[in-house]
Amino acid sequence: MSDKLKNIHVGVLVQQRVNVCEMEMSRICAFFKCSEIEINLMLQSESMDSYLLLRWSKLLGYDFFRIYSQHLILYSPPFAAEKKNNDKKLPELPQFRKHIYTKEVIDFILELVESGKKTKNQIMEEYRIPRTTLYRWISKYNNQNDH
Repeated sequence: MSDKLKNIHVGVLVQQRVNVCEMEMSRICAFFKCSEIEINLMLQSESMDSYLLLRWSKLLGYDFFRIYSQHLILYSPPFAAEKKNNDKKLPELPQFRKHIYTKEVIDFILELVESGKKTKNQIMEEYRIPRTTLYRWISKYNNQNDH
């Protein structure tokens, strides 16, 4: 799981979703109003313009942006300005109160705890996961495994 989120090749991921959905190339070309060659170039691209990625997300019914969000949760260092300027307001951008954690990220974190690779404190520090969230996951998923 961690390699999938660490090295993102969005074209490959979109291609996988196209395959799962069994989407016809003719429908994709009509949706994007472009040729099969142009579609194949998109699918070979490691990165993609956000507008195109949004269109792919709509066409395939899958939030490809969440892949990047999960990457940020797991691999980005704390925002330096956040620490220094807690009182100063940053430019008006949408504010998100909660992180979105996928089942894959939760499983990854719980595996780190269960295997002893990281302590609970290390996980809270390194991945900035709130204490209550981590303990809720441990309680919830341990109870599910007991049944």
